[in-house]
Amino acid sequence: MTPQLSPFRIEPAPQRQPVVFMYHSVAPYAEDPYQVTVSPQRFEQQMRWLDRRGLRGVSMAELLAARRQHCDAGLIGLTFDDGYDDFLRYALPVLQRYGFSATSFVIAGRLGGVNSWDARGPRKPLMTAAQVRAAMAAGIEIGSHGLRHVTLNYAADPALIREQRLSRQILQDVTGSAIGGFCYPYGHLNGRVVDGVHDAGYDYACAIWGSELTGQYAVPRMYVGDADGPARLRAKWLRHRLTSANAKAADIHEAELRRTA
Repeated sequence: MTPQLSPFRIEPAPQRQPVVFMYHSVAPYAEDPYQVTVSPQRFEQQMRWLDRRGLRGVSMAELLAARRQHCDAGLIGLTFDDGYDDFLRYALPVLQRYGFSATSFVIAGRLGGVNSWDARGPRKPLMTAAQVRAAMAAGIEIGSHGLRHVTLNYAADPALIREQRLSRQILQDVTGSAIGGFCYPYGHLNGRVVDGVHDAGYDYACAIWGSELTGQYAVPRMYVGDADGPARLRAKWLRHRLTSANAKAADIHEAELRRTA
């Protein structure tokens, strides 16, 4: 019998959101129509920017665990979507130099393949199973980015279950470790998709944008691209702090209204 998705029941928990950087590919490039690539020189500069400000890049698992203990000050989540094999050559050595970690969200059904979902290319190789294990051995958290890199909002229940549950099982078999994180392809999600992540046994999930579903299973992230030098990073950082401060003030105001109602 095909497992059934339960009705949506996850209650978002509005609060100050952590800072999470969203990367894809780190590599030299000549063309980048989807703006998913950061040059190795720029990536080094961005990690140095964090380090000089006393900030430390960490995996999502470490960041969320620290938040539960209220000791996440100075921690920045670093995430890499799609599982490109250039991560091992260009990003990992920089992370290790600064004592940072990260989370790589890989596509379980495309290990050793290419980014065929990007119609305009260029083609980029994805990590093999052996490379995924090498990344984990180097201290990188491995999470699931689904089975095939397809939008999940309109997937039928059986397809959605495969994308979320089978991808997790494949990666657990590959790594020999529990897989706690999921990342929504294209950042697309709705209540049914978020609920499916919970039912599949994940501990958290990463989105892109904030929404009414923002919370443990829809953590928003900050896009970081090759154009983001120190000035732009600082502007994005300040915008995040302002947005979070406004959200926290709204939560306090709402709680006060409830107490006096």
